[in-house]
Amino acid sequence: MQIKWHGHSCFEISNNEVSILIDPHDGKSIGIKPPTSQANIVLITHNHYDHNASRIVKGEKKVASCMEGVESIDGVEVSGYISYHDEEGGQLRGSNIIYKFTLDGISVCHCGDLGDLPPNEVMESIRGVDIIFVPIGEVMTIPLRKLHSFFDAVEPKIIVPMHYRVGGLTLPLGTLDEFLKDVPSESVIYVGNEVELVDEELSDFMGVWVFDR
Repeated sequence: MQIKWHGHSCFEISNNEVSILIDPHDGKSIGIKPPTSQANIVLITHNHYDHNASRIVKGEKKVASCMEGVESIDGVEVSGYISYHDEEGGQLRGSNIIYKFTLDGISVCHCGDLGDLPPNEVMESIRGVDIIFVPIGEVMTIPLRKLHSFFDAVEPKIIVPMHYRVGGLTLPLGTLDEFLKDVPSESVIYVGNEVELVDEELSDFMGVWVFDR
């Protein structure tokens, strides 16, 4: 399984049979390079412009937008769990879908613009996931003070921070350093822009993975 970061919250998870792009942006609207992807599945966690630009993926593709429940898409069983984009039950910025699926025996969870601790039944459903993608920029997403409780409840093996300030980004988000200051340095792995992983290697690479575009 390969994982590639396209900036912001946009990640592509693929193998030799399928490519899944999550939360695509168009680049120019937020000041960074646009994704370049030939994904055949596009998952959108919520309909904000920096997460729903499925048009950037050329060719035939299947798009699941704000999908709650379980659906088989091109042979991949995808589960969508309801959460909220703010700490007021969605009253400020609406709902958000957390997606979970398994590829090559590795379970993956993308939290979109999670704004608060999700319902307990959702955290139980994603508990023990191998890789979780979590927004850490605070502005418009979950406060860092609540992430510790989230990780304690979900117990992911690998945490991938996303949705934070990078060079050129026009959104006023918090920095990666603000998140990492509470993470032991020996638990942080800088993986570059793209990484390939097999399930037998998971125990060797547990911790926080930092991608670089």
